[in-house]
Amino acid sequence: MKRAAGLSAIAGALLAGATCQSNAATLNTMGDVGAAIQACWSPPADAGNSTVTLSFSFKRDGTLIGPPRPRAIKVAGDAKARQAFVDAATAALQNCLPLSFSPALAQGIAGNVFTLQFASPKQ
Repeated sequence: MKRAAGLSAIAGALLAGATCQSNAATLNTMGDVGAAIQACWSPPADAGNSTVTLSFSFKRDGTLIGPPRPRAIKVAGDAKARQAFVDAATAALQNCLPLSFSPALAQGIAGNVFTLQFASPKQ
């Protein structure tokens, strides 16, 4: 239940165009986490209307448990364009790390699997 609420918070923050926080700021909610990651996202040029969803898990220290995994991939173009888009989304996530979680968020975040959609054009 908490995971679903966290995922909804990320989606809500991204769709609402929430003010993005720096990865140096202390993040208190999953909405803050989604906004911080989105601030690092720069889609490749000429990506059309492409999306990729990454799944990943955090450690309490704000780093990832293993590499993010691409899931639903919808990219215009050939295999090279697809790989470039997935690589850009993965780099955006990696470049934001480590995130700084509040003690309360860090306590509940560790080991849960989260998903985040990266879309182009940046919205």
